Amino acid sequence: MREICVIGGNRYFGKRLISRLLTAGDRVTVVNRGSSAPPAGTVHLIADRDDEESLEKALGSRVFDVVVDQVCYTPRQAEIARRVFAGRTRRYVMTSTVEVYEYEDTADPVGEDAVDARTVAVDLELPWGEAEFLDGHYGEGKRQAEAVFAAAGPAFPYVAVRVAHVLGGDDDFTGRLEHYADRIRTGATIAVPAVNHPATYVHVEEIADFLFWTAGEDFTGPVNAASHGTLTTRELCEAIGARLPDGRTVLEAVEVGEVSPFSFRRSYGMDNGRATRLGFPFGEARAWLPRAVAETLGEED
Repeated sequence: MREICVIGGNRYFGKRLISRLLTAGDRVTVVNRGSSAPPAGTVHLIADRDDEESLEKALGSRVFDVVVDQVCYTPRQAEIARRVFAGRTRRYVMTSTVEVYEYEDTADPVGEDAVDARTVAVDLELPWGEAEFLDGHYGEGKRQAEAVFAAAGPAFPYVAVRVAHVLGGDDDFTGRLEHYADRIRTGATIAVPAVNHPATYVHVEEIADFLFWTAGEDFTGPVNAASHGTLTTRELCEAIGARLPDGRTVLEAVEVGEVSPFSFRRSYGMDNGRATRLGFPFGEARAWLPRAVAETLGEED
């Protein structure tokens, strides 16, 4: 029986990860602020991860084989986690994001070495506690959080799972696919950039599988998690339109201003070669896309 700690993880792919861990016979400890109960069968610790004393007190003398941190968004949070979990875990897995590559504007799939966290400057004085600032600096917050863990060196073995855009599930809380569905139902225009680039995606079940698999491996450092192939806004709309035969897809190119959720002014393609070489079998995005749309729209066959 492994001792696994999951920070956050009460919704979407986090709860699916916990389910997989429990099914495998792991003892799972969930740490959150207590706003919602974790899945049955887990040990629940209530703590504010932004409060180092609160986190230390909640953990007590507990130690873990692996920690999976689902809600690390800032370097301040990473600093606290690194201090608190040093000596408590053999491995620390942070869910990061494709957004760490926000400055890598290339048509080629981006590999992990495009962002070396060891060279990223960390600024703890930025207003990371302000929601508006954090929302506008999501990628930077994750990038600097990775940098904090990387700076610890071999003494703190960590993995940064750089997650592609996640699709699927009847509990997709983001509303992004629903945005397209609503506009297709009514024939309203869908704003896209004049040059609209594709992106890599991953199914909600696949990223849960990937995190579960990662918890059992021993590699460290950053790793991209994305299904094979890219998808365009038009392909997403076509998959949604297939479920809404009375709807109409109207894409409108705009030079400036806000665009729809999954349309991009630069490429968001990640190279998943490292994870593939390590042994994880990703699926093809185009193969699971119809299923993801059906799940999200609640219109499964």
